[in-house]
Amino acid sequence: MLISPLSLAGAFEITTTVHGDSRGEFVEWLRMDELSHTTGHAFALAQANLSRSARGALRGIHFADVPPGQAKYITCAVGRILDFIVDIRVGSPTFGQWVSVELSGENRNAVFLAEGLGHAFLSLEDDTVVTYLVSDVYRPDKEHGINPLDPAIGLKFPLPREAIQTSPKDAEAPGLMEAQKLGLLPLWPAGEGS
Repeated sequence: MLISPLSLAGAFEITTTVHGDSRGEFVEWLRMDELSHTTGHAFALAQANLSRSARGALRGIHFADVPPGQAKYITCAVGRILDFIVDIRVGSPTFGQWVSVELSGENRNAVFLAEGLGHAFLSLEDDTVVTYLVSDVYRPDKEHGINPLDPAIGLKFPLPREAIQTSPKDAEAPGLMEAQKLGLLPLWPAGEGS
């Protein structure tokens, strides 16, 4: 397992080793000890989620109030996604910037993002299955969204716009600057992984 920092503080890509033979394959897809050591973040698992998405489904940009926030460990079990991590931490030197990582059931890779970062993904295949391990339980009154189509963020998608489907909740979410004006965004250095 290789854990590599991405260009946003608190965001990491995890590359796994797939062991296969005629019977199938085996993957060690999470090691809490290695994750904690490499990221400097004590990831306490509180809830596990799973979603199945059609090609073109865009989910996010989601985040939770900090504290406590919600760190996430995301992997794609079946299919392919383009995973987005967005720096929404007011005062961060990379505020408003984002990184994307393709996750797939074939590669068995993952991403980890600390509390305070925004998360979204675009499903690139039908029946794509994504798992999310999170550090806090779902708290509806503490959960927020930013419109993933906000031009101020400028996420780049490998599918034509007409193929992308968002939920009404995500489509009606405020843009990044509006969310900042509303006081919804976490403050830097929240989510640094400390």
